[in-house]
Amino acid sequence: MSRNTIRTPVAVQGVGLHLGVNCRLTFHPAPSGTGVVFRRTDLPNTPVVRADVDSAVLTERRTQLGSDPVSVHTVEHVLAAVGALQVDDLVIELDGPEPPILDGSAKPFLDALVSAGIAPQSGAVQYLELREVVRLSDGDAEYEAHPADGLDLDVTIDFPHPMIGRQQGRYRVSPESFATELAGARTFGFVREVETLRSMGLIRGASVKNAVVLDDGGVVDTTLRWPDEFVRHKALDCVGDLALAGARVRARVVARKPSHRGTVQLVRAMRASQTRGPTVSKELGIEEIMKVLPHRYPFLLVDRILELEPKRVVGIKNVTMNEPFFAGHFPGHPVMPGVLIVEAMAQVGGMLLMGAIENPQSKVVYFTSLDAVKFRRPVRPGDQLRFELDLLQVRGTMAKMKGVARIDGDVVCEAEMGAMVRDR
Repeated sequence: MSRNTIRTPVAVQGVGLHLGVNCRLTFHPAPSGTGVVFRRTDLPNTPVVRADVDSAVLTERRTQLGSDPVSVHTVEHVLAAVGALQVDDLVIELDGPEPPILDGSAKPFLDALVSAGIAPQSGAVQYLELREVVRLSDGDAEYEAHPADGLDLDVTIDFPHPMIGRQQGRYRVSPESFATELAGARTFGFVREVETLRSMGLIRGASVKNAVVLDDGGVVDTTLRWPDEFVRHKALDCVGDLALAGARVRARVVARKPSHRGTVQLVRAMRASQTRGPTVSKELGIEEIMKVLPHRYPFLLVDRILELEPKRVVGIKNVTMNEPFFAGHFPGHPVMPGVLIVEAMAQVGGMLLMGAIENPQSKVVYFTSLDAVKFRRPVRPGDQLRFELDLLQVRGTMAKMKGVARIDGDVVCEAEMGAMVRDR
C-alpha cells in the first residue's frame, strides 16, 4: 500500500475556538517520509511542530502540540480529517497559534483535503499495530486497545444532561465511514461552564455558530445533526488524537468517557507496547478453577479464567436460564441478583489471590469489605459476564482489589473489595 499526500494546496480561514485568534490554515503536499507537520508562518524562522505524540502537551479541553510560543493549539479536528483520509505526508501552514474552528466539526477540513485530491506516492506506510491488549485510565477516562486489522472505535459518554445522558457509538473508521458518520459532528459545551472556561483563557472564539451549546433546557439556537451527535464528536476527537501515533492505527479502541489527555496517554502506551514483548498470562478452565476455589454447585459462579497475571485477573460467567436462582428471581422476568453478580466478581478475585499459592486447597479467601458498589444494568439469561479485577494493595494476608463486570463492553457492575487469605 502506498503513502498518501495531497495533489494541490488548499486553505481555510476563521477564528480559533479557544484563543480567539483569526488564522489562515493551508494544507500543502509533502514529499514521502515527511509525516504530518505544522508550520507556524507567523513566528520568526517559521518553526515546525510535528503532529506526533512526543510533541503533545497534556492540557484540558483540547490537544496542544509544542510549548508556547512554538506551539499549535486545538489540533484534534484537523488531525481527525487527516488521519481518517490516511494522509501520511502533509505540511499544514498556519499564520496563527490555533486552527480555525469553522463549524465546530472536522467536515470543513475533510472537504478541503478531498477537494485538493488525495495523491499516492512511493514509500512504506507505517502502522501502529498491537501484540497485546493495552489498558489505561486517566481520571474518569478508561481505555482498552485490542489488536485489530483496522481502526475500530467503541466510545461511551455519560453527561448528566437530558439531551445527552449515556450514549454509545461503535464505528469502523475508513475515509468513507468517517465522512458520513463522524466528520460533521460538532464540538459541544454548556452555558454553565462559560464563565469558568473564559477565566482560564479558553473558548474565547466560541459561539453558537461553531459549537453545540446547551443550557438546562436543551440546545441553544441550533438543531442537532444526529440525536447522538455528542458521542459522535467524542469519537471524532479520538480519531484526531490517535493520529498522533505518527502512523496508521490498527486497533480496536474501547473508550469510556474519553478525554484529550487520556487519548494522548493511550497513544503513548500503545507505542510503548510495541517495544516490549507480550504480557505472559494464564488461561484456566473449569477443572483448574475447581482445584483453587472451594465453591461447588450451585454456588460456583466462574466458568473460565481468561487472564491471570500477578496483579490482574479476567474471568467469565456464562448466564443461562438453568441457573437455580432464576426460579425465584423473578418468575416470568429472570434477573440475576445483584449480590450474586458481586459474588461472581469476588470469586474471580479469589482466583487472583489464590493463584500464586502453592497449595490453594489449604487456604480460603474471606472478603472483608465492599465499597463503591454500583449496578448499571440488569443481567439476564444469555448474557456473558466478563469480570476484570486489578490488585490495588497487599499488606500481609490482606488485599484490596478494584473490579468491574461488563457485558459486550458495557459496564454492568463495579466495586472495590477488601479480602484476606486464611487457613481453610
